Amino acid sequence: MLAMSLAHRAQTPVDIDRVIRMLLVHDIGEIVTGDTMAFVEGGWEERKAAELAAATRIFGMLPDAQGAPMLALWLEFERGETPEARFANAMDRAMPVLLNLANDGQSWRENGIGYERVVARVRAPIEAGCPDLWRHIDARLQDALAKGWFGTLWERL
Repeated sequence: MLAMSLAHRAQTPVDIDRVIRMLLVHDIGEIVTGDTMAFVEGGWEERKAAELAAATRIFGMLPDAQGAPMLALWLEFERGETPEARFANAMDRAMPVLLNLANDGQSWRENGIGYERVVARVRAPIEAGCPDLWRHIDARLQDALAKGWFGTLWERL
C-alpha cells in the first residue's frame, strides 16, 4: 500500500503493478532462511546467497511458466538496477523506519541501534528510489534523534 500511495513520487516513473509483484516475492527466500532485522550488520553476503538458493528452490517447485517470472522479479529486486527495483527497495527499507518512528524508536532502543546505523542502512536505497520520501524520513529521523529514540550499546549493558 505504501508503494501504491507513493508511486507518483518515485525518482522516475514506475510500473506500479511490477513494483507490487516484486514486493510480494522479495522475501520468499526468508521462508527457509528466516527474517533478519533490517539494521543487523555483517553477514549480508552469506544471507543473500542462502536466500538466493532458497528462492531458486521454492520458485523451482512451480511450473516453469510461473516460477521463472517470479524468480526473475526476485532477482530484479535484489539487483536494484531498474526504476521499479529501486522504488521497491526504497519502500522495503522505509517500512522498518516508519514503524520505529511510529512507536518512539522501540526496536532501535531495545536493540542498541544508533542513528548513524539507521541512516547508513536506509538512506541510499530510499533516496535512490524515492527522494521525496527520504527528505520526509530524514527530517523525522532528526527529530527522533533529538528525542532520544535511538539506542546505544551502552544502554544495553
